Amino acid sequence: MSTPTAGAAGRAPLWRDRTFGTYWIAQSLSAAGDSFAYLAVPLLVLQATGSVARMGLLTAVAGAASVAAGVFGGVLVDRYDRRTLMIVADLTRLVLYGLVPLVWLAGPQVWLLFVVLPICEAAGMVFQVAAVTAVRNLVDRDRITEANGRLQATYAAAAVLGPLLAGVVAARFGPATAVAVNAASFALSAAGLWLIRLRPAPVDTAPVARERPLAEFLAGARFLWGQPVLRALTVLLSVFIFLTYGFVDVLIYHVTHDLGGSEGTVGTVLGLAALGTVAGALLVAPLRRRRGFGATWIGAHAVCGFAVAGVGIATSVPAVTALTAVYLCCLSIGGICSMSLRQEITPDHLLGRVTSAFWSTHYALGPAGAVVLTWAAARFGVAAVTLAAGAGCLLVAVAGLFTPVRRAGVSPAAAQPGVRVAPAAGTAGG
Repeated sequence: MSTPTAGAAGRAPLWRDRTFGTYWIAQSLSAAGDSFAYLAVPLLVLQATGSVARMGLLTAVAGAASVAAGVFGGVLVDRYDRRTLMIVADLTRLVLYGLVPLVWLAGPQVWLLFVVLPICEAAGMVFQVAAVTAVRNLVDRDRITEANGRLQATYAAAAVLGPLLAGVVAARFGPATAVAVNAASFALSAAGLWLIRLRPAPVDTAPVARERPLAEFLAGARFLWGQPVLRALTVLLSVFIFLTYGFVDVLIYHVTHDLGGSEGTVGTVLGLAALGTVAGALLVAPLRRRRGFGATWIGAHAVCGFAVAGVGIATSVPAVTALTAVYLCCLSIGGICSMSLRQEITPDHLLGRVTSAFWSTHYALGPAGAVVLTWAAARFGVAAVTLAAGAGCLLVAVAGLFTPVRRAGVSPAAAQPGVRVAPAAGTAGG
């Protein structure tokens, strides 16, 4: 397996790649729009009902739809053109999110969010699976971690400004207007995707056997569970997601209810905290090269646990912001590490299904976690809930020391016994 340094010799910098650059810009603009809904949808529910538990219920319903879509999303991505699926998903979300501010003109209609958000989350899951697999069709395999880091860094940089603006828009014009901005962002994403072409799959990649969708999904699941590191990651992250899926809802409730912050304050907290995601995306590649996959992933999730625990007991907005930034930084590092590993060792013809199986499995406990976390926050207080969740995250990291994750090194795919490395994505000429 080529090292990033050796593999990059004689090639132009990644930022000068026109196809990757167009994809990069379009998705960064879309990420900025996404941050509006990230803030506005919980605020719409809180404004209309005043209930953090109702926020958690909506998060759970949307998450369940996302998990359900994940079962077949990978099959679609491996069967059909990835770029086309992403454009269709963008246009679907453009129309549905656009309905929210129109209907809200007649007054708050919380029921509509329980219809629109699950469908949008399902479309978003298909988009995410396609977007992750598309990286393999944009860059060479030895540049995957670099490409993921750059994408995540600019997504986060856009998300810094997004919540700040969303908070201002929500405070001045209402959260429904912020949702309208998010809807418009999907038009920009679709336009950017329309301008690019993805590389074809490697010629030595086996064709997808057309079977029943469930059978095709299980082919990805079998590969996922047959790899020791991927299997361990899936189990550990399932627990981690259960503990943290409702974290943003609890954070928003803590800032507005316990600390007396406004919509603008929430936007400022999330916007400034997103700088942590930028830092994590920029740090992940050098950290993984120097410390190895295992140490980087385990260390990142351990720090996440301390940060989550600290948010609930913090008594000032600056402290909450700083701790959330640390949490997002380490979440970014861990997420990019695991995503890059899957892309590196999975054959292209299985990548969509493996990604789908991974996400649908480890997100399966997320909706239940969101309900439990938000209910407990309303019943026992934010401090008690975040302390418990943080302790659980720390235990996830400790458990990783007793799995194959710990032994994964700088080149985890090559170092792990029995792990088959996927063929390279091809040269610039396809």
